[in-house]
Amino acid sequence: MSETTEQTGGGESFADLFGSSDRSFKEGEIARGKVLSIDNDFVQIDIGFKSEGMIAAWEFMTEDGEITVSVGDEVEVLVEEVENEDGQLVLSKEKAERLKVWDEISRAYENEEPVEGTIVARVKGGLSVDIGVKAFLPGSQVDLRPVRNLEALLGEKAQFKIIKFNKRRGNIVLSRRALLETERKKMREGTLATLSEGQILDGVIKNLTDYGAFIDLGGIDGLLHITDMSWGRINHPGELFHVGDEIKVKVLKFDVEAERVSLGLKQIQPDPWIDAGMRYPLGMRIRGRVVSLTDYGAFIELEPGIEGLVHVSEMSWTKRVKHPSKVVSIGDEVEAVVLDVDERDRKISLGMKQIEENPWTVIEERYPVGTRVSGQVRNITNFGIFVGLEEGIDGLVHVSDISWTEQVKHPSDRFEKGDEVEAVVLKIDKENEKFSLGIKQLEANPWDDIQKKYTVGSEVTGPISSVTDFGVFVRLEEGIDGLVYSSELAAERIENPAEHFKEGQEVTALVVKVDPNEQKISLSIRAVNDKAERAALKEVAAQQSASQTTTLGDLLAEKLQAQKVGETSE
Repeated sequence: MSETTEQTGGGESFADLFGSSDRSFKEGEIARGKVLSIDNDFVQIDIGFKSEGMIAAWEFMTEDGEITVSVGDEVEVLVEEVENEDGQLVLSKEKAERLKVWDEISRAYENEEPVEGTIVARVKGGLSVDIGVKAFLPGSQVDLRPVRNLEALLGEKAQFKIIKFNKRRGNIVLSRRALLETERKKMREGTLATLSEGQILDGVIKNLTDYGAFIDLGGIDGLLHITDMSWGRINHPGELFHVGDEIKVKVLKFDVEAERVSLGLKQIQPDPWIDAGMRYPLGMRIRGRVVSLTDYGAFIELEPGIEGLVHVSEMSWTKRVKHPSKVVSIGDEVEAVVLDVDERDRKISLGMKQIEENPWTVIEERYPVGTRVSGQVRNITNFGIFVGLEEGIDGLVHVSDISWTEQVKHPSDRFEKGDEVEAVVLKIDKENEKFSLGIKQLEANPWDDIQKKYTVGSEVTGPISSVTDFGVFVRLEEGIDGLVYSSELAAERIENPAEHFKEGQEVTALVVKVDPNEQKISLSIRAVNDKAERAALKEVAAQQSASQTTTLGDLLAEKLQAQKVGETSE
């Protein structure tokens, strides 16, 4: 028995199993052989040739150094050389396997069949995939959407489509995206065939934007707008969801031609506005969180989906709130009272000032008319000054109530903000929340004695305080001026008083009329030298008490007219 026969263990030679030993082989051909012997360096293979081939043992070892074959096993090997320089048959198991892999890859490429592989490395422009040989997976072909972190895919197994194959150059380009698109297309067709408005579906969040979330319904994306996510207020979809979350949604609208789907989440939840009027009756005290501020008020969240508005006019009884941010801030917990509920328009009106008593209801008790009060000047206008009596309660001193005698052109001539002033309560208007004060009322009205002091017909002397187009003003005492009209400056009317009179010039005149209500004294320089007119004035003064309805000026005019008529008749 030969050595080869002994090592097969059964008396059967390779020729007995596979045919004649004089079979011819070509270099580059894959042949089947039988393991004859194994040692530390080589594995002897009989392929039915006239001589056996030797293959390095490492080609049969695992990464741990273990031999993967046993004597008698059949293996496929590549015939590298039929006879080398030493006359030996040169075989290779590794090259046979590699060639077989290339053949399988070629067949998959031609038949457009997917291949399985493992992502093993990150390379320039994409990933390296082991499909039996190394292949290139471009970054753009990894998924349906760009993948930012390619390293996270290392070690993953997946199916790929061969989109480029060149065996001679050893170039293979893969695409995972192509398979996903095919799969998605099939899913899309199935989804579109069954999709209808009102349907509730399971979906996966693919993307989040400022205005909503895109939901994968199975091959087709639908938009879940931010306003349809919750009955409550949401600033950004990220407050509720993350990419990859699975959720149930309702199809609100489906445009078949454009293949656009509008989705809703809150529509499959109870509407909080149903019976809101029963849950929030008028006058109910509530607590809520400030969620939004506008120029006209603050929105308070009472529960998810229910917000009430506190108008700026309902924030304080006494303060003039220019902007709600002066009173509250977003996130504040506040207490308020329900003023009105409109379920139809989804509106609730709230009031914060109603939590406290309205100070204007008791203002008359604290400040009766005639009470002397004091406070600081808080504001100055062209029509008066506002005096602060207490927090939120200001009284107005009108410009006409500043002085009995002085004509105040603008309150800023007399006062500054922060000045401490004293005044008298004149009037309280609770309905319009107005408080009237007077400063001049602190003293007696000097005009009550003016009429007695400056009687009609009496002679007065004083400096001219101002010259106008219609006459001159004469200073009688501090704060008291008399007016001499142009017609009373001389015997003949003077059209331009400034040509004849100057400020500071001393003049003497007769009192013609005193009107304490209008706080006016009329004078006449012309009457000083007119004895008849002087006599008429004295007579008018004597008749003053007898005539209650006729003014002194009217009586004087009648008397002078009568005298002139008499003189003419003579």
